[in-house]
Amino acid sequence: MCIVAIAWQLFDELPLVLLSNRDEFLARPTESLHQWSDQPIYAGRDSQSGGTWLGIHQQEHQQQSQQQNQQSTEDNQNGRWAAVLNFRDGVQARVDERSRGELVTSFLTSQLSPMAFAREIELQDYAGFNLIVGDRQQAVIVNNRGHAPTALHAGLHVFSNGQPNEGWFKTEKLRGRLRQEVLPLIAEDSSLKYWQAAALNAMSDNTAAPEEKLPETGVPKAIEQALSSVYIDAVALSNTDTPMPSYGTRTQSILTLYNKQDESGITAQLISRETDNAKG
Repeated sequence: MCIVAIAWQLFDELPLVLLSNRDEFLARPTESLHQWSDQPIYAGRDSQSGGTWLGIHQQEHQQQSQQQNQQSTEDNQNGRWAAVLNFRDGVQARVDERSRGELVTSFLTSQLSPMAFAREIELQDYAGFNLIVGDRQQAVIVNNRGHAPTALHAGLHVFSNGQPNEGWFKTEKLRGRLRQEVLPLIAEDSSLKYWQAAALNAMSDNTAAPEEKLPETGVPKAIEQALSSVYIDAVALSNTDTPMPSYGTRTQSILTLYNKQDESGITAQLISRETDNAKG
């Protein structure tokens, strides 16, 4: 996953709005959003390593609905959610490193608070990552590139593959569009159907950064530019002159936490759609 935007504690009825694009090699085997049979998790699944890039805690055997390649569920949840992004710094992953998707599943199935979980991660066991974990009360971001566990303040946060406080072209582009086009709609009407189209439209922005605004991450400039947009069109990373696509934005997701009107708790809703890249 290459970009995540989080509106945290901005709206009384909707304390969490999380938007994400998962960018991945197109050939990597992946299961779409579903209720896992072996763990209390509702998420897509990386068939290669067994983890996930974004998910919520949910018990097995829930009713699910599917419409226009989207799914949602609302019951038997404890409000735990998590997302992980790769950290791009040109450092090659070691063969003995654990899957970063395991961080998401481990948090969703643990009993620790977000901050306690983040502080217990064996950081050196993983390739570079940005991890965001949360529940009904707290959201925390941590990475293994020098950013200590930090609770998110109320506001709009946009993270990609660099340090959380870095203003990459793609993060600032998405931040601006969400502030202008999406957050005002949520303020008018928090129901997902009212603002979903605008959110997905902002997440589908494929405007590339000009060369002078590319970050320095240790990868060639041509590849850096191909990865610089919010939505990444299919591209061959090994050789950008090759027409055969191999990498791009595969899945777009929206995760929300709704305060129940009867004050009985919070309902999580996670929907996802495959992009044209994934459909081939």
